[in-house]
Amino acid sequence: MYESHWGLAERPFEGKANENSYYPSESHQAAALKLGYAIEQRRAIAVLCGESGLGKTMILESCLEQLADSFSPIARVVYPAMPSEQLIQHIARQIGPHEKGSLSDLARSIELLDRVLRHNVAQDLHAVVAIDEAHLLSQFGSLEGLRLLLNLASDSCLRESPITLVLCGATSIISHLAKSSSLEDRIAVRCVLERFSIDDTTAYIQHRMRQAGTDRDDIFSSASIETVQLLSMGVPRRINRLCDLALMIGFAQDLQQIDPRTIENAHRELSSVRHAA
Repeated sequence: MYESHWGLAERPFEGKANENSYYPSESHQAAALKLGYAIEQRRAIAVLCGESGLGKTMILESCLEQLADSFSPIARVVYPAMPSEQLIQHIARQIGPHEKGSLSDLARSIELLDRVLRHNVAQDLHAVVAIDEAHLLSQFGSLEGLRLLLNLASDSCLRESPITLVLCGATSIISHLAKSSSLEDRIAVRCVLERFSIDDTTAYIQHRMRQAGTDRDDIFSSASIETVQLLSMGVPRRINRLCDLALMIGFAQDLQQIDPRTIENAHRELSSVRHAA
C-alpha cells in the first residue's frame, strides 16, 4: 500500500523474511558458521538458542538448504510438545516416508530408524534431525527420546555420528540438556544469538530498504533509527513491526522521512493492540 510513496518495489519489513532480506549480524554469522561446521563434521548435537524474534529459524533453514546431497534424510520437527514415544514416531515417519504400514508402534519406529542409520553408514550418508522450539522437550520428558536416538546411532561403531541433532529454541534448552550428562557430553557447538547493537540495527534497516528497491538511505533518519533501537531493544522481529507500521503512518501523513515521533506513534499503536489482545 505504501510502496509507491517511498519508491519501493515491495514492503521491506514483511514478517516472513527471505534469503535476500537476511542480514548477517556478527552474532548471526558466527552462529551460522558454527552450526554448519557441526553438521558438516557429522557431530552428534548442535544447539542454536536465543530469545524469540532473533532469527533462529531463518539461520536454521538457511543452513539446511546449503547442505550437500550427502546429508540425507533431513527431518524437521516444528513443534516438539509431545511425549518421547510420539517424538520418535514422528521422526521415523519423516526419515522413512516410504515405509509401508503403520509406525504407531514404538518398537517398529526404532527398528526403522536403526535400519535407516545403518543404510546411511553403508552409503556414506548423514541424517539430520532439526527440532524447533526444542526447549519444550523437557516439559514432556522427550529428552529421553533424543538419548535413545543417539544411542541407536552410536551402535554403528563409527568415530563420527551418523546423525546430527540440531536443537533450536530458547536459551533454557542449555540448562535442560545439562541435566543429562549423556546428552550434554555430545554437544559439539552451542550457538547463542544476541540482540542487535545500534550499528546492527542501522545496517539492518538500510539493508532491508535497499533490498526492497530504494537507493535512498535517509528515509529513516539517524534519530529515528536510535528510537527503533531503544523501543525494539535490538530484536529483529520488533524492528520489523515498528518500521513497517512507521512507513504506513508516514505514507498516511505524506511524510518524506521517518522521524522519531513517527516511530513512537507506531510503538504506541502496536502496544495498544497487544494490550487489547
